[in-house]
Amino acid sequence: MLSLKPRTIKIRFAVVALAFACVAVTLSHAQDSATTSQSSSDKLISKTVSRIVAKLMQDDHLSKRKLDDTISNRAFEMFIKNLDPTKSYFMQSDIDEFSKWKTKLDDQMLKGEFLAAFEVFDRFLQRVDERTDLAVELIDEDHDFTIDEEMITDPDLLSFAKNDAEARDNWRKRIKYSLLVLRGDANDEESDAKSDDDKNKTVKKKDDPKDRLRKRYSSFARRMHQIDAEDIVERYITAITTSFDPHTSYLSKGTFENFLIQMGLELEGIGATLSLMDEGYTVIKAIVPGGAASTQGGLKVEDKIVAVGQGEEDGSRAYDKLFKEHGSAFVECTGMKLDDVVGMIRGKAGTVVRLQVMSENESELHTVEIVREKIKLEDSAAHGEVFEEASKKIGVIELPSFYANMGGGGGRSTTTDVKKILDDFNSKDVDALVLDLRMNGGGSLREAIDCTGLFIDIGPVVQVKDPYGRIEKLNDENGGTAWDKPMVVLTSKFSASASEILAGAIQDYGRGLVIGDTTTHGKGTVQSLVNLNQILFSRIKNPPNEFGALKITTQQFYRPNGDSTQKRGVLSDLVLPSISDNMDNIGEADLDYPVKFDRVPEASFAKMKMNRQDITSALRTKSKERIDSSDEFQKEISKINKYIELKNEKAVSLNEAKFIARRKELNAEKEDEKTIEKQMLPSNDIERNFYLDEVLRITADYVEMLNQKQLSLR
Repeated sequence: MLSLKPRTIKIRFAVVALAFACVAVTLSHAQDSATTSQSSSDKLISKTVSRIVAKLMQDDHLSKRKLDDTISNRAFEMFIKNLDPTKSYFMQSDIDEFSKWKTKLDDQMLKGEFLAAFEVFDRFLQRVDERTDLAVELIDEDHDFTIDEEMITDPDLLSFAKNDAEARDNWRKRIKYSLLVLRGDANDEESDAKSDDDKNKTVKKKDDPKDRLRKRYSSFARRMHQIDAEDIVERYITAITTSFDPHTSYLSKGTFENFLIQMGLELEGIGATLSLMDEGYTVIKAIVPGGAASTQGGLKVEDKIVAVGQGEEDGSRAYDKLFKEHGSAFVECTGMKLDDVVGMIRGKAGTVVRLQVMSENESELHTVEIVREKIKLEDSAAHGEVFEEASKKIGVIELPSFYANMGGGGGRSTTTDVKKILDDFNSKDVDALVLDLRMNGGGSLREAIDCTGLFIDIGPVVQVKDPYGRIEKLNDENGGTAWDKPMVVLTSKFSASASEILAGAIQDYGRGLVIGDTTTHGKGTVQSLVNLNQILFSRIKNPPNEFGALKITTQQFYRPNGDSTQKRGVLSDLVLPSISDNMDNIGEADLDYPVKFDRVPEASFAKMKMNRQDITSALRTKSKERIDSSDEFQKEISKINKYIELKNEKAVSLNEAKFIARRKELNAEKEDEKTIEKQMLPSNDIERNFYLDEVLRITADYVEMLNQKQLSLR
């Protein structure tokens, strides 16, 4: 959760003075006396940023820990890992040589020095060029795909090459594996083609796998050489800040400007999620329902964007100059950084962006014109539906996020929308509620508190602790409830932040049951965005943006019972089998150096008895019996077991026959992942599948058991 509240921070006079000197140099000199890495003005800016960030991290970070040798060691490993995660480029001798910096990064940060950052990155570029030449050489070799050999894929088992011969063999296997993948892709696409004409187009469009690999590595090398000094400083400082916790990061001048534009545009654009392929193409990975691309048509998922152009008098603000200087109808974006491609496409609502696109199974480019517009958030709003189960009416509300004031002056919010649905459920004599937060990644803290207040009378919903140990209780102060019947909160590992606050409060109050994955995401911290320019130039109305911003973790969430949601999340009362429950690198605990779980004193609140242990135990027994006899759930469990088996593999076979057999299993796994990605997109349709059916049956049993308990107490 991100706080944008202004904060007052004391900075030493020497740092402020250095900042003013830095701006003076920037304005009066045109990058004179430039070194191979940074100009003199850039060095002063970087030094100022480094010192301010170092002070903020030690004074204001939640952990209140010092910038010391432990942080230095972590940052050293993080910087190397971020540059070369597969240990494919650096040599072990490089790492040994760089080890002199392991305990010195903290000292350099305090001094505002970046010797280690530029030395390591310069060597990385050298290795990228060497490995690119080696890759091109190996691509042209004849490879024997019948012999039995493997390539290690487990990151924990990978190691840097100790000599040139080992590096060459590692890359030989890497190239061999990539060729197998590309050959498999081509075969899959040809098999999926619906007609001979489609097959001819597929063959015509696809480059030879060796040509595609050459383009991939040359494109990667080109992108690495596009990384400038500002990018290096940002990566380096962020390696240090993320050594405190994974959500604290530095935003350079360019990144911060991009962030401010995005905030100001209020989701204005084409409404599509983009990613960068190895070959350097920008690809449409998802189209947001209600966005321009969705309503105007012309784009499809997996389309490749080759070039970007503007309408006659349109522009994308920060990229206007680029289009004017280019002097062409389109700007070629193959091999361009993803941020720059996104920046060109994004723009003010009502303006036109033109995209040159290559679609799957097409050999020629076509142009798509889209009028940018604000993304309609209707499909991201709360929506509900009533289902019948075991003579019970059960209302289901899907809540994708905790939003506030949707539509501007109309005053729509999560709480007002959910209350309207609850009023409708009450008018229809609905017996119970399922609040589905499985894909809810969070949002407005205030809305999470107010929405929880629809189900409890008054009392604390969440507790917040700052770096100084001060605890604040945030309460629902609106008396009464909008829903007093039984309720179930449905969660997954994707349920994070604000959704964990609501689920935790419902569980602590004994107000209802939590059902779903073993636990939720586990993000229980708050980040504040600190504008470094406003700190340095507090008396200037519009300070220059030379120093960027720091997103820093400053608070931690706690449930009414005193438990933090951090790392642990909210444990389910009943766990249902799912692929998402077994995915790695989703939960907070999977990240590097997360803030620790801890507790604060329990708050005072009135507890109910709607999640009694005897009831939850009986519900588990009945649910297990149904799951054990359900063909659909047994198929799901089989998929989960196969997923776990594949996930735990340490290496992949480079024997083509074995590789193809394994690929068939992986394709089934990818289909499961696509299903999960599809579920994460907002939609007004609530799909009743075998999973939701079981949730409804549990809820119907829950209502019946509560009624029986009430009768027995009379």
